[in-house]
Amino acid sequence: MTSASDVAVCILGAGPVGATLAATLAAAGLPTAVVDAQPLPPMELQAFDGRAYAIALTSQRLLRAAGIWERLPDPPCPILGIRVADGRPGEPASPLALQFDAATVSDEPFGYMVEARSLRVGLNARLPEMPHLRVFAPATAAVERRPDGARISLSTGERLTARLVVAAEGRNSPLRRQAGIRTAVLDYHQIGMVGAFAHERPHRNIALEQFLPNGPFAQLPLAGPGGFGNAAFPHASAFVWADRTAIARRMLALDDAAFGRELARRLGPHLGAIRPIGRRWSYPLSALLVERWTDTRLALVGDAAHGVHPIAGQGLNLGFRDVAALAEAVIEAWSLGADPGAPAVLARYQARRRPDTLLMLSGMHALERLFGNDIAPVRWARRLGIAAVDRLPALKRGFARQAMGLGPGVTGLLAGQPLMRVEG
Repeated sequence: MTSASDVAVCILGAGPVGATLAATLAAAGLPTAVVDAQPLPPMELQAFDGRAYAIALTSQRLLRAAGIWERLPDPPCPILGIRVADGRPGEPASPLALQFDAATVSDEPFGYMVEARSLRVGLNARLPEMPHLRVFAPATAAVERRPDGARISLSTGERLTARLVVAAEGRNSPLRRQAGIRTAVLDYHQIGMVGAFAHERPHRNIALEQFLPNGPFAQLPLAGPGGFGNAAFPHASAFVWADRTAIARRMLALDDAAFGRELARRLGPHLGAIRPIGRRWSYPLSALLVERWTDTRLALVGDAAHGVHPIAGQGLNLGFRDVAALAEAVIEAWSLGADPGAPAVLARYQARRRPDTLLMLSGMHALERLFGNDIAPVRWARRLGIAAVDRLPALKRGFARQAMGLGPGVTGLLAGQPLMRVEG
C-alpha cells in the first residue's frame, strides 16, 4: 500500500457492511483504512449466541468476490424453499399458502443462513491478510472533510488523509449527524426478537414466513445437525419474531420453557418438539430513510443510510447492495485515475441506491400494513391473494427472484462478475 497515512477510502465502522466494503476495496487494490471503536472479536469460535443472518444469493456473490465467503469456518445452510402463510398464534396456518422452490428459478439456492459468529470469523480472517488494508480497532476518529479531501485524526495518535470517508457506523451515525443529513423515521411500535431453537424434525432447508396479526414470524433453517440440541433435538433453526412492544416485553421476560411454548404457538407443529438455544436478542422496529446518501467527501452505507422492517429479512442485504454499488463506482474512478470521492462519483452511487432502497422500504411497509391486522374480511382477502399468487407461475417466479436479490438491473458484483483489480 502507498502509505498508512494516505488512503483512497477510510471507512468508519467495521461491522459486516463496513468490513465487507473494506475487504472489497482492498481486494481491488485501493489503499483503504477501516476504523472501529470496538476491538474486533477474537478469532476463536465462541459458543453459539443465537444470531444468524439470511444472506441473499446476490450478497453471497459479493462476499465471494471480496474473499470472505471461502473463509467462513462452517458451511452455511442453503435455503432451498420458502413457505409463506397467514395465521394466528395457536391456530394452524392457513392452507392457502405460497410455496417457493429455488430449483424452479435457478440452479442456486435462494440464499444462505450464516451464523453471526461465523461471518465475523470470516471477516477477521480476511482483513489482516490484505496488503492494501489497514485496520484500526479499537480506535475513534475525528474527521474533517473539505472539498479537496478528508483528514482523520485517530485516538491512537495516527493521522490519515483520504479522498473519501464512508459512514458505516449504524443507525445513530455520528458522521451523518456531523454532515447535517436529516432522516425520516417511522416507529412501528413493535419489538423484533431474534434467536434460535433446536427441534425434533428436519427443516429440509425450507424457511417459513408466517404473517400474524401483531407482526411477522419467520423460521430460518440453520446448518446441522451439529452442536445443537441433543438426540431428541438434533436440528436447529433461527427465528425472527416481530410483535407489539408490550407483548414482546412480556415474551422476553419468560423463562426458556415458557418462551419455547410461545414460539411453538406461532411456529406450528411441522418441526416437532422444540427448545430455545443461545441468547435472545431484541430491538425496537422502525423504518429509517435519509434525505441524501452523500455529502462532501462522504458516503453513507448500511444502517447509516436506511432501515426497513425485518418482514422479509432484507436489512443486511440492502447494506451489501450499498457496498457493491459504492465499491464499483469508487474502483472505476480509481482505475481511470479519477478522484474516488468526487461529487460525480458520489452522485452515481446515490442515483443507483436511492430508487432500490425506496422500493424496498415502501414494499416492506406495505406488507406490514397489509398483514399486520386481524380484520376478518382483510384476513380472508389476503389469504385468497396468497393462494392466487401460488397459481400464477410468472408472478411467483418474479417474487422468487426478488427474494434472491435478482431484481431488475442487477449487474456487476451482485451478478457474479469478478472484482476489477487496479493495482499495478
